[in-house]
Amino acid sequence: MAGGSSAEHHLLSRIAAGDGHGENSSYFDGWKAYEMNRFDLRDNRDGIIQMGLAENQLSLDLIEQWIMEHPEASICTAQGASEFRRIANYQDYNGLPEFREAMAKFMGQVRGGKVTFDPDRVVMSGGATGAQDTLAFCLADPGDAYLVPTPYYPAFDRDCCWRSGVKLLPIECHSANNFTLTQEALVSAYDDARRQGIRVKGILVTNPSNPLGTIMDRATLAMLATFATEHRVHLICDEIYAGSVFAKPDFVSIAEVIERDVPGCNRDLIHIAYSLSKDFGLPGFRVGIVYSYNDDVVACARKMSSFGLVSSQTQNFLAKMLSDAEFMARFLAESARRLAARHDRFIAGLREVGIACLPGNAGLFSWMDLRGMLRDKTHDAELELWRVIIHKVKLNVSPGTSFHCNEPGWFRVCHANMDDETMEVALDRIRCFVRQHQQSKAKAERWAATRPLRLSLPRRGGATPSHLAIPSPLALLSPQSPMVHAS
Repeated sequence: MAGGSSAEHHLLSRIAAGDGHGENSSYFDGWKAYEMNRFDLRDNRDGIIQMGLAENQLSLDLIEQWIMEHPEASICTAQGASEFRRIANYQDYNGLPEFREAMAKFMGQVRGGKVTFDPDRVVMSGGATGAQDTLAFCLADPGDAYLVPTPYYPAFDRDCCWRSGVKLLPIECHSANNFTLTQEALVSAYDDARRQGIRVKGILVTNPSNPLGTIMDRATLAMLATFATEHRVHLICDEIYAGSVFAKPDFVSIAEVIERDVPGCNRDLIHIAYSLSKDFGLPGFRVGIVYSYNDDVVACARKMSSFGLVSSQTQNFLAKMLSDAEFMARFLAESARRLAARHDRFIAGLREVGIACLPGNAGLFSWMDLRGMLRDKTHDAELELWRVIIHKVKLNVSPGTSFHCNEPGWFRVCHANMDDETMEVALDRIRCFVRQHQQSKAKAERWAATRPLRLSLPRRGGATPSHLAIPSPLALLSPQSPMVHAS
């Protein structure tokens, strides 16, 4: 009998039957709510706007134009059909040489030409998800741990843990210093793991950060590389947003740091994950990259790539586009300009109603501060507010709890995955919601301040009259208040 009942779980492996995929999270729940009621400018303006998906749709027209001007890049056109037989046949699992060469050059171009990459160390995978899964398979045994600065990308719980059995242990970071990773926090997390008898095999960082939209400075990266060398743990740098930096300071890659700032670094411990999903807005192409300085990791990852090799047709197309250095320079510059404009417009729209975001200069999102709108400073209150935003305001934003943030009230809001008009609709909804909350709160506070207090005392042994029990102003909000729990 088909189905997934618990009685039939014995037919599956423990991994398949378990919930280690990580879908039991508000991060994914928001996506499910959106799928049930998608916003559409023409057909469903009352639907939920997707602001929980970090997707870059701002510069796809530039790629479309390049495709029109270069039909020979595809084997499915008359101009490119001459290569059909070569590309359609089996290829080396190492990938097309021209693709690896073009990817290595592009990775250097994204990083300002300050570092070069060896094509023979470029290993393909099915997106960045596949890259992280491959690295976890190569670097750690079940029960081993990665240390990860908080807040961090929720799907790391799937990518690094589901099949490999790796644990993710938080390095606690705080808003007081803009969630900057410190050596003290790193040492504390490492020592805590050791005291618990957990073997730490790596440190996983995302630079630029998802969800913060910030970059790590050179000194922090040098500290990480030094720590990794001294403690013989791997340093995995997810640089998937390296080409999505739109304002100063400039992005610094771990590849540059180990060459210039940490000459004694053990490079066998350094690994980079990359993808074309974010910088190019091509997640459907499923192009992920493992770049490792460790020969054994490269060899093992090559064997693993047979489980998630990128289509040769895709490799062929991208090899031609990425090799067009002039186009790539124009694309990166224009993409940065558009990302900056979108970011600035979003921040300005929030500022109109007194909502701030963490200062950021990278990525496809902003880290929005709604701490002042919580009933109390708890994760339950954050999720309550999130449910209101999903079901009443009809915006799919992602709560900080899903990113393992230890401070309630922060939300990641994606704003590069929509057109300008949808963006303005989303901003209008946020502003209306915040103003309604502000008005309800002000009304409640005025009512509490002006309500006359009768000083009659209860008789001895009697109950205190209810009019002497003055509740919290927020508890006086009307049932129509946006802060009331959504059904």
